[in-house]
Amino acid sequence: MILVINKNAKKEDVAKVKEMIESKGCTEHESIGLNYHIIGVVGDTSVIDEGMFQRSDAVDKVLHVQEPYKKSNRLFHPANTEVKVGNEVFGGKKLGIIAGPCSVESEEQIISVAQSVKKSGARFLRGGAFKPRTSPYSFQGLELDGLELLKKAKEKTGLPIVSEIMSTDLIDEFVENVDVIQVGARNMQNFDLLKELGKTNKPILLKRGMSATIEELLMSAEYIMSGGNENVILCERGIRTFENYTRNTLDLSAIPAIKKLSHLPVIVDPSHATGFWWMVEPLTKAAIVAGADGMIIEVHNDPKNALCDGNQSVKPERFEELMNKIKALAELEGREV
Repeated sequence: MILVINKNAKKEDVAKVKEMIESKGCTEHESIGLNYHIIGVVGDTSVIDEGMFQRSDAVDKVLHVQEPYKKSNRLFHPANTEVKVGNEVFGGKKLGIIAGPCSVESEEQIISVAQSVKKSGARFLRGGAFKPRTSPYSFQGLELDGLELLKKAKEKTGLPIVSEIMSTDLIDEFVENVDVIQVGARNMQNFDLLKELGKTNKPILLKRGMSATIEELLMSAEYIMSGGNENVILCERGIRTFENYTRNTLDLSAIPAIKKLSHLPVIVDPSHATGFWWMVEPLTKAAIVAGADGMIIEVHNDPKNALCDGNQSVKPERFEELMNKIKALAELEGREV
C-alpha cells in the first residue's frame, strides 16, 4: 500500500499517519522528492482499513502495490537510488566500473592487476578470496589470506574492494575489510545470509541466480532491504537457457525491465555471462546502451595460466582498449566513466 501525501500536508498530520501505520503492526517507508511525497506501508496491510487514511487531511490518495517486493519497488521510491561507496557512486551519472581477476592467486598478481586496471580507469577492484566452484576439486580460493592480499592491493592503489561472501560466519570479516560485499549467483536465495547482510550497512552487490526470474532477484533484494540495509546493487550475469555455446545467456532485457520495476542500480557481468573474453567488449557496449549503471569485468595478467576462469578474462592491455571505447560510448549516452 502506498499513501500519496498532499503537497500542503502539515507535519503533525503526516506524523499522525505514521502513527496509524505503526499501530497496525506495519512499518513505513517514506520517500520525498521535488514533486512527490509518498509513504509506503510495509507489512500485513490486510488488517488495515484504508478508509482511515483517506479521511486524513495529509493523504491525497491510496494506491495498492500488487508486486510482493516493496522496498525495492519503484512505486515506493520513484527516484533512482544511488549507492555510495566512499567517493564513488553506483546509480548516478558516472558508470561504476569494477575490474580484476576472478581469484586472488598471489600478492604479485593482484597488485599488478589492480595497478593496471586503475590506470585504465576502473574505479573498483574485484577479486575472489572465497570461490564457490561446481567441482570440489577446483581451486577454492586463498580464503582469508586472499582478503589480506586484496587489502594490500587497496593500499597500493586506493581502489575499493569488491569480493564474494559465502557464509554468515564471515560477515564480520567482510564488513571490516571489504567495501562492497558480493553475493554470488549460487547464494542469491541463501536467505539466512541475506537476512544477516540486511543487518549491516555495507553496500551489497547481489548477483542474479542462474535460473532466477527478475521477480525472484528483486525478492532477494527485499530480504536485505527489509533488514534495514538499502545499499543494494543488482547484477545481471547471465541465466541458464537451452543454449550451450556460451557459458550462460546474457539477458540484456533485464536492465530496462528492472529499471522500470525497481529504483536500485543495475550493473552487468559480461565475463560470467558468456565465458569468452572476446565477447566482453561487444556485450559491455550493449549493456551501456541498454542503461546499465556499471560493469564488473574479469581482468587477468596471465589468463592462460589462471587458476579460475581464464577463458573469460581479458588481458590488461585489452581492458585499457575497452575502457577507451566505452568512455566515448558513455559520452554519447550522457554518462561518464
